[in-house]
Amino acid sequence: MNAIKASEQVRRSNYISRDLSWLRFNYRVLDLVRNPDTSLFQRLKFLAITASNLDEFFMIRVGSLYNYIDYGKERIDYSGLREIPFRKKLMDFAHRFVADQYQAFEDLKKEFDGNGFNICRMKDLTEGEQQKANSYFKNTIYPLLTPMVYDSYHGFPLMMNQLLIFGVVTKTSEDVKQQSRITFVQVPSNLTRFLEIQRKNKVVFVPLEEIIRSNMDKLFRNVEIESVNLFRITRNGDFTLEESDDMDQDFVQEVKLKLKTRKKGRVVRVEIERAPSNYMMKVLKERWTIDNANLFQMEHLLDLRALWQIIRHPQFSSKIKKSPAPVTPASLPESASENLFEYLKEHDVLLHHPYNSIDPVVNLLEKAAEDPYVLGIKQTIYRLADNSRVTAALLKAAENGKHVSALFEVKARFDEERNIKEGERLEKAGCFVIYGISKYKTHTKMLMIIRKEGEKVTRYVHLGSGNYNEQTSRQYTDISLLTTDDVYGHDVSEFFNVITGHSYPENYEYLITAPKDMRQQLIELIRTETKNAENGLPAGIVIKINSLEDKEVIDEFYQASQAGVKIKLIVRGICCLRPGREGLSENVQVSSIVGEYLEHARLFYFHNNGNPTVLGGSADFMVRSFERRIEALFHIVNEDLKKQAINILRYNLMDNQNAYIMREDGTYLKRQPEENEKPFNVHQEFYKVDLGKAEDASLF
Repeated sequence: MNAIKASEQVRRSNYISRDLSWLRFNYRVLDLVRNPDTSLFQRLKFLAITASNLDEFFMIRVGSLYNYIDYGKERIDYSGLREIPFRKKLMDFAHRFVADQYQAFEDLKKEFDGNGFNICRMKDLTEGEQQKANSYFKNTIYPLLTPMVYDSYHGFPLMMNQLLIFGVVTKTSEDVKQQSRITFVQVPSNLTRFLEIQRKNKVVFVPLEEIIRSNMDKLFRNVEIESVNLFRITRNGDFTLEESDDMDQDFVQEVKLKLKTRKKGRVVRVEIERAPSNYMMKVLKERWTIDNANLFQMEHLLDLRALWQIIRHPQFSSKIKKSPAPVTPASLPESASENLFEYLKEHDVLLHHPYNSIDPVVNLLEKAAEDPYVLGIKQTIYRLADNSRVTAALLKAAENGKHVSALFEVKARFDEERNIKEGERLEKAGCFVIYGISKYKTHTKMLMIIRKEGEKVTRYVHLGSGNYNEQTSRQYTDISLLTTDDVYGHDVSEFFNVITGHSYPENYEYLITAPKDMRQQLIELIRTETKNAENGLPAGIVIKINSLEDKEVIDEFYQASQAGVKIKLIVRGICCLRPGREGLSENVQVSSIVGEYLEHARLFYFHNNGNPTVLGGSADFMVRSFERRIEALFHIVNEDLKKQAINILRYNLMDNQNAYIMREDGTYLKRQPEENEKPFNVHQEFYKVDLGKAEDASLF
């Protein structure tokens, strides 16, 4: 299939390709790098984020594509393209993105000197600075270098994923045939990327690789160096686990084994300096079964994640934008924090992070660990902070003789090793630890504290969209609910029995769960709006999620749109639905908010003929969420909290500073304030508004 036919196929499809949609999301992050109204360091931060995002994309999404290509399995993308034509389409798009990414970097470099720093090569240093760099090479770098030659006597070395490596092509006078050889030299990963040199009131950042390049002759005595090229490889990191009914240490061992395969996975991308050695490239292409589509050539500074060292340098701390202090939740007065147990017995609390701190949740857990009336704690854990207060509280609770059940999801991507280690710590302290459930990944965020109060037991429940992570709670937007309502307590108890035991409850009153019937229940909610519209009744849907990919749900949105239902979707990342197509989705509007915080909250509003159904929780509209994950959405039934949740959605729809509008062709356009409309930045406004007192307003 030629490029023109492939592009036409993509345009004709009623669905947007998941992977192409993801690359467009990273373009929206890159757009923040181009914003002249933010500081240089903010823009460098977003540039580093685009690099991290792209690394994961190649490891997982491109890695998954190669699982089909390498094993001859059929894969038809939502665009209608088979695996080989789609690979070309995807790689072409990725190459355009990388070119734009490095152009943005070139533009930012012009501002470095005026902001008190620069990135310099060895030739740009003064004589004294060069001596310092060479001394650093001799005393620190050189002892860590291990040249690995590849020739007829030495096998091809294993090169690590996403580390910087020099490929050095050499000849020696002793070679009768003057045959070239390749030696690989890995840049030490346990040293900082840059040597920092103070130059009066400025900081000079010298890349480690440039110091090594300048001293490469020290590694090749009496050898002719033909070429020196720096490169970085990305390996397939997408793996699945075999199904097993025995999820104990055998399962943990399997996870550990699979993690090792990431170090040896097939190469899906090579980032390399421009004009590399033809001889070396011929060898690498043959060894790794790659072609030019997998090669990304850059001028310099491979791996833009290195910019974090500059961003976090203490000399520039005053230039980094600080987030405002969290505000008091509308439903949790400051006076209640001293005795949360008593307050929660009478009040439900809705938290909106990071505008509200996660402290009430962590404080409640810490109090529970010490409280003599608390009998037990049950919690799901997906991603934890460094030096986690959550883990410390669970350990303390176990030491104090309380029953502690913790489900550590050891399949949480890139946090597998951390979760295994933390789970093993808790096990040693006497906690009951579950490491996973068969073929499902436990993604739901759920905590229950069981406390004896007189003759009865009260269940303190926390449900949310975000992780129990004190660090990311300051960077991600999420919503969560604290309650002692018996219905929530009963549902969560039942759900924990499903997770930790062998139970299949017929239904829940306030929860919608996956893989049980979440997809079908959400479809029924959409169909209710469709029927109301067909009967001339008011109808509308507003949903805020991270990703929309499930075809069955998308088709229901199309049907609802054709019936006249107004649908407003706030989808941060992947969106496979095509909005605004004539005869298909004219009534569907899709926006994406990309700004200072990572939008992570999931909120669902269905008009329901004036009696709104409002839900929050951990799930997106993804096939994996419905079929391969343990997920939970929770009804928000308290009228005051329901009003707050609706206002959160309303404010998101009002944003005209961070919002991008998705067009019918899958591209996005930055939303601009309309005439007489004031600038409205949702990431600032939530610090100013009292959601409990915000005026009621229709979402339509």
